[in-house]
Amino acid sequence: MSMSSVLSPDAIDKAIKDCQAPESFAAKKFFQTCGLSSKSPQDIKTVFGLLDNDNSGFIEEEELKFFLQRFCPAARVLTERETKAFLSLADDDGDGQIGSAEFQALVLS
Repeated sequence: MSMSSVLSPDAIDKAIKDCQAPESFAAKKFFQTCGLSSKSPQDIKTVFGLLDNDNSGFIEEEELKFFLQRFCPAARVLTERETKAFLSLADDDGDGQIGSAEFQALVLS
């Protein structure tokens, strides 16, 4: 399964283009632009599974660096500052990783 099975390829392209420059990534804006924030909880869970590269049940900081590339392989890697900001935005329990419920809460916020 791929991101384009849940999200429109055009919406993904637009979201990726909106954050091409380093330090321009904003998670909430990205989720709105790509259309994920208007998807069902099941679709959001599917996307979470695609982002959880090691199938640990969590998205760790190392996986967050490559977040944009999971949507489009040619996309850039998030900067260290963007990665840490993304993690702190979603990691409600402070365990250093993003669980499925935390991810869904962020996407829908």
